[in-house]
Amino acid sequence: MTEAQIKVKRTESVLLELIPAALSSLGDARLHALDIIDVKCSKGRSDAKVYIHPSSFSEQEKNEFLKLLRNARPIIETYCMKNQGWFRSPRLTFEFDEQFGQSQTLEELFKKIAKE
Repeated sequence: MTEAQIKVKRTESVLLELIPAALSSLGDARLHALDIIDVKCSKGRSDAKVYIHPSSFSEQEKNEFLKLLRNARPIIETYCMKNQGWFRSPRLTFEFDEQFGQSQTLEELFKKIAKE
């Protein structure tokens, strides 16, 4: 693993800890319930995708959460930047992790196959 890859991984792990703390500091209680699964930074650490656990939210609820997160993005980025003493924070984009649901479906299928 190169030094640049190590820095990216370190940034991802720091953001994975800081983003839930930033969400809990916001006034909107709906955002407190969101579970952050993973954070993936770009190679230059200028952008980061934040993956959220889809839970049992409907499509309308998901769209509402994404809208709230887009509005709260500057506050979350500032929180992360100040907490770590960074000059600038990666630009965060939020999305629900749809692969999580697909993997659960696959696990259920494997369980059915194992029973047969």
